[in-house]
Amino acid sequence: MIDIRALAYVVAEAADPTAWRRFGEGVVGAMASDAPQGGVYLKLDDRPYRYLIVRGDQDRYFASGWEVKDQDAFDAARETLGSAGVPVTMATDQERASRRFQNMMWFHDPSGNRHEIVWGAISDFVRFDSPQKVPAFVTGDLGMGHTVLAAPNFDETWAFFRDVMGFRISDIYNHRAAADAPIQRLYFTHCNNGRQHSLALFESPRPPSGCVHVMAEVTSMTEVGRALDRCKAHGFKVMASLGQHVNDDVTSFYMATPGGFALEYGYGGLVVDWSRHSVFEATSISHWGHDWSLGLATGDTN
Repeated sequence: MIDIRALAYVVAEAADPTAWRRFGEGVVGAMASDAPQGGVYLKLDDRPYRYLIVRGDQDRYFASGWEVKDQDAFDAARETLGSAGVPVTMATDQERASRRFQNMMWFHDPSGNRHEIVWGAISDFVRFDSPQKVPAFVTGDLGMGHTVLAAPNFDETWAFFRDVMGFRISDIYNHRAAADAPIQRLYFTHCNNGRQHSLALFESPRPPSGCVHVMAEVTSMTEVGRALDRCKAHGFKVMASLGQHVNDDVTSFYMATPGGFALEYGYGGLVVDWSRHSVFEATSISHWGHDWSLGLATGDTN
C-alpha cells in the first residue's frame, strides 16, 4: 500500500481565476499570488500554496494532491499503482512547475475523481501574512485540511483507497436524504497523520462542481466568526450555519466557493492517536447547528 502522508493541496479549475483571488484574499484570508498560465496560488502557511487555481473552461474542483515522504516512496507508489492496474500519467514539465514539487503523477479513482501524488515541496520561504490578519491555519504534518468526494462506484472506490492508497476508516455515517430515501454511505477516512479525516467518500453521483466540499481550519473560534462576517460582507453564499460535528469536533460553517463546491471553515479539529481509536458509526452529523437549508442543495453532509 502507498504511504500517503497528507492532503498537500487541491486544484480548482476556473474560467475567471480572479474570482478565486477575491474570495481567497477577501474571505478566506489567504495570500494570493500569480500562478503559471494565468492561474492563482492561495497560500495558507509556509508552503507556496495550498489551493492552485488553473484557468479552464469550467468552474469546478479539478484534483486532490496527496504527498508522500520522498522519492523512494514516490517510486514505490508508482509501482503499487501499476501492480493494481491503475493507469498512471507522469506530470509534464509544465505540471511539475505549476505544482512546485520535485515530481508528480496523476490518475483517476474508480469513481472518476482525479488524484495527484507528489513529493519534495519546493519552498519559497515567504512568511504567511494574511491580508485579513488570520494568524494561522492548522496545516503542517496534518496537511491542508480535508476533501469530500462523491463516489458513485462506492465499493470499488473504497476498496481502491483501502487496498492501494492505504487509507483507513475513521468513522461511518449512513445518510438518508429523506425518511423513505435509500441509504447513502459516507466514509470518513484518514491517511498517515493525526487529522480525523483527510478524505471522505460519499455514495452519490459526481456533482458538476467535481467535489462535495473542502475544509480549512483556523486556530480560534474568533477567526471562524470573522470569516463568517467576511463571507456575508463580500456577498458569498452561506451554505450551512455554524455548528459542531460529532466525529472530528470541528465547529464550522460552510460557504460557496467560486468553483461551485463548498468550503467548510472551522476550528477545533481532533488530532487522533490511531493506535487507540476504534471505528464507530455516527447517527447524527452535528452536535448542534449546521442548518443546511440556508443553501446547500446538493445534499452535502459532513
